[in-house]
Amino acid sequence: MGAIPGSGVRSGRARREAGERSGGAPRVFRIPMRTRFRGQTVREGVLLHGPAGWGEFSPFPEYGPAECARWRACAEEAAFTGWPAPLRDRVPVNAIVPAVGPEQAHAMVRRARCGTVKVKVAEQGQAFADDLARVEAVRDALGPAGRIRVDANGAWDVGTAAARIAELDRRFGLEYAEQPCATLDELARVRRRVEVPVAADESIRRAEDPLKVRAAEAADIAVVKVQPLGGVAAALRVVEACGLPAVVSSAVETSVGLAAGVALAAALPELPYACGLGTAALLEGDVVADPLVPVDGMLAVRRPGVDEAALARYEIESPGWVRRLEEAVQ
Repeated sequence: MGAIPGSGVRSGRARREAGERSGGAPRVFRIPMRTRFRGQTVREGVLLHGPAGWGEFSPFPEYGPAECARWRACAEEAAFTGWPAPLRDRVPVNAIVPAVGPEQAHAMVRRARCGTVKVKVAEQGQAFADDLARVEAVRDALGPAGRIRVDANGAWDVGTAAARIAELDRRFGLEYAEQPCATLDELARVRRRVEVPVAADESIRRAEDPLKVRAAEAADIAVVKVQPLGGVAAALRVVEACGLPAVVSSAVETSVGLAAGVALAAALPELPYACGLGTAALLEGDVVADPLVPVDGMLAVRRPGVDEAALARYEIESPGWVRRLEEAVQ
């Protein structure tokens, strides 16, 4: 099964050089996180500035140069090319609740004021009872009309996933279950055993992945992230090829990176689900003066620029990050 035409990463050398001539030297940031998330306690990355604006390159530590190439392509698109015209001026978003205790989960939902909440479950070292308590607290804070989706990050086997999804749905009602198992075969088997829709996230990391997800009948929903897919234009092609409803999610970026996700969500022909772009609150600060934070469950489609005073609080010298950017090639 081949790659999606036009989804390859092109060299950005000429565009980077043009950006450097206009004063767009890479800027490295390091921002602490309010709550441990995806094993991270800080978010680090590189900001690029070019004729089209600011872009963010912030791959997670485990990614090698080939995978990072798509993250770089996304940053370069933002800085040097720009994004498609939006089809909407607001994007619905979900709140996100990490693997915290029920009291904190309840407070986070009340503070977020979103009608949809994604709850992390299957955290290593925790029991299913912890998941039940967390989701129960979310349902109580959200009320009966709110929508709950759970995310296991591929941690369950097929039998465990089927049983726990059914139990969570029976008790609290689920909109969908995200990446309950690690492999496409497992996702397909869970999908046949549960009534709750299954969403694929970790299974969609490269442009070729959605074609495999569709062929395996492994998911009802595709969760797409703009940095790992190589930018807004590339992600639009991925969604079209996948043929599944899309949920645009963040990679826990600053508002510079989130703006690319918002641009993708705004450009999709259809947007049936709230997007996972309300993550700015997971960081202790931001590099913009007016962060992209939801109001009553909606994000305005806009693109905040880097604020020098805000960036100064988190900017660091890091030859390692600059070298990682330079080595991000396929």
